[in-house]
Parts: sequence; structure tokens; C-alpha cells
Amino acid sequence: MEGVKFPAYSSFHAYSKSHFSQIRQLKTLSREMRFAMRVVATALPFRVNQYVIDQLIDWDNVPDDPIFQMTFPQPGMLSREHFEEVATLLKSNADNKTIMNTVHRIHMELNPHPAEQMTLNVPMLNGVPLQGIQHKYRETVLFFPTQGQTCHSYCTFCFRWPQFAKEKELRICIKEGLNLHEYLKGHKEVSDLLVTGGDPMVMKSSSLSRYLLPLRSPDFDHIQTIRIGTKALTYWPQRFVSDNDADELLFTFEKLVKSGKHIAIMAHYNHWREMETPIAREAIRQVRNTGAVIRAQGPLLAHINDDKDVWATMWRKQVRLGMTPYYMFVERDTGAYRHFKVPLARAWEIYQGGIQQVSGLARTVRGPSMSASPGKVEIQGVAEVKGETVFVLRFLQGRNPDWVERPFFAKFDPDATWLNHLKPAFGEERFFYEEEFEAMRTRREKKNKLDY
Repeated sequence: MEGVKFPAYSSFHAYSKSHFSQIRQLKTLSREMRFAMRVVATALPFRVNQYVIDQLIDWDNVPDDPIFQMTFPQPGMLSREHFEEVATLLKSNADNKTIMNTVHRIHMELNPHPAEQMTLNVPMLNGVPLQGIQHKYRETVLFFPTQGQTCHSYCTFCFRWPQFAKEKELRICIKEGLNLHEYLKGHKEVSDLLVTGGDPMVMKSSSLSRYLLPLRSPDFDHIQTIRIGTKALTYWPQRFVSDNDADELLFTFEKLVKSGKHIAIMAHYNHWREMETPIAREAIRQVRNTGAVIRAQGPLLAHINDDKDVWATMWRKQVRLGMTPYYMFVERDTGAYRHFKVPLARAWEIYQGGIQQVSGLARTVRGPSMSASPGKVEIQGVAEVKGETVFVLRFLQGRNPDWVERPFFAKFDPDATWLNHLKPAFGEERFFYEEEFEAMRTRREKKNKLDY
């Protein structure tokens, strides 16, 4: 973009927990705060890059700054028991094996794979489970390429945190693009491929092209949309502007669009400040120029964006920059969920308060939505029905498509933060979908035993 000067970053530079001492801004923090960050970073993945440190965080407002909360370890991310356990090991200079054994046990207690994604979502190809592919909803297949299982920075609240842990058995990934292509050829009901991670935008453009460009073949005419989930527009917008293969990446998008595919960049945004830098806006412009559409989504998070005005501002800026507000998610029940969770009743109030401030073009956003085991469940509101205060709910997506758009009701619970905390309203014993879902689960468990 002519006339605009971008900060000079000759190359990408990231920091992990072993590099805390190299981050100049952290030296102004108290010794206690730095030690607490080290404790949490021992138990949960940490990675941040120079662009985020220099351009996105307001260091005069730390620790309350939302981008700092979003990228640097916070003490509340661990329970008191887990925090003290790791802190004691670090203070006593315990050996690495002891620390890693403790961390592994903590990981297992943090629900590393929510919504039964490792047991119910993994499809089969020629009798073999495809561990780097998930097929939960009829129309959509998720693809986890091995080269895309990291990020330019890690979000503290990320529900995909096991992808970044050192334990390989927790990761979801696949190396073989041929398996993906063969699976898609055999499933004509699939219209959407979602490339996810980690972040596929850490991949070299040539690697991404090898996976995606073959989809232009007539064998894949049923694949109408290719979605790419990414935080790169926030954490490393240089990926679309000044990286060595940025032009090749954009050209790949153009070729796919020209072939008739709808390319949707599923951009992860959590705060309006992420869109404020000149290079972030240039990255958005470059992506849109290829014919790709940017859809913006992200979870509602305590300490970061649990404010209706933050969401309203974010949605207005997204529309102004040519993006489509898409989803407000409820923080998933995994990892550091305890620190970032927001009660469902409060989530609805924030969504309603934000949506009331924007025009119809921003009211495309759906939510608050829980990506739970049976499907995506949206909180439509709180109402008085038959003298009872209830949550009004509906499926936006379901394991059975017949569930979609069917309203149902749950007893109002001001403390509930996830679907499994809710109980049916009006004296009913079960939600309408539960019996069928349990039957699905039983069938899959039996099949898994036979396959293994």
C-alpha cells in the first residue's frame, strides 16, 4: 500500500518460556509475577513473537492489557493445587523427568480433547482411522496438516492447546494429503473443507498449495468451500504482506477462487485492537483482493473481551474493513477454561448488549455458541415460559442435521458455563436429542472396539 510505512521486521522471531529473560518488557514486572508466569508456562504452552510484543500490547497497562492477557501466562490459568504443585517443583530444582510427569498428569486433568473429538469425530478410510481428519458434521471435514500444528503466537485460552504440548499422543495431525483427497472423493455429501491446526498459515505456501490446488479437479466438484482457520491476521500479518512467499500464498487463493471455489479465511479475533496496526489492515486488504472472504470469529473471554462495548466496537471495525462477523463462541471446557470462562447468562447479556449497538451488516454474527459433543448450541435468550425462567437454545449444527434449528429449553442457571451444566426445563427428564446422541456414542464405541 503506497505511502504507508510498516515496522521493519526482517524475519519472524518467537519466544518460548526459556526466553523470558530475553523479553525486555518483562524486566519491569515484579519477581513474583515473572515466577508465576514461569510456573504456568511450564504446565501450559507459551509462545509469543516480537510483533505482538512491540505492536499489540500496551505495556503501561500490564497485567490488565487484554492482549497481554491473551498471550502471556496468567496465574489463574491453573487451579491453586496445580499451580502450587508445579511451583514447588521449580523451587526445589526438581529434575525434568519429575516435572514432565507432573505436567502430563495435569494435562490429563484439563480435558485435553473436549467434545469427544478423539472418539466420535475421527473417520475411517479403508478400515484405518484418519487421526488428522475429523468429520463431525455431514457437510464439513476438518483437516489438520502436520506442517500447520503450531502458531505465530499461542493464545492463553486456546482450546487446541494439546497441539502445542510436548506429548505427541495428544496431537491431532496427518502428513498424507493423498489420504485427505481419497477420503473427500468418497464422501460426496461434504461441501466444506476446513484446514485448521494450530494455524495453517505457519506452513510454507508451497505445502499449502500441494494440499489445496488438487481440489480444482472435477473429482472434487462437490467441495464448494475451502475454509482456512487462522490467527495470522493478528499475530503475524506479514504472512500476507512481506513474507518471502506471501505472493505465492495470495496467488494460491486467487487460483482457487478462479476455479470456482469459495475461499473463506476464518479469522480469529478477540479484541478490536488486533485490527488497529497499518500492516494488519494491509493484510486484510491483500487477502480480500484475491477474492477470498474473511469471516471473523472468536470466544467470549473473561479478562479480555467480556464487555458488550468491546464486541460492538470489534464488529463495527470488522464490517468497515470488509470482513463478516461470524461467531461469538463460549470458551470451551478445556485447558485454562477456569480463568477465562463466562457464565452463559452473562454471555447472553454481553452478546445482546453488543448486537444492539450495531447495524444489520454486523448482525451476521451468531452466538453465544457452545461447540459441544452433540453439536453447536446457541443461546438465543433468557425468557419466562409457563412461569419458569429458562434458557432458549437451538442447534446451529448437529451430529444429526435434523436437530438443527429446533428450539429447546433449559432451566435458568446463573452459574452454568457449559451445556452439560444445564438441565431440561418444565420437568422434562432429558433434552430432545440426548437419547439419540447416546445411541450414536454407543454405536461408535462398539465400532472402535472392533476396529482396534
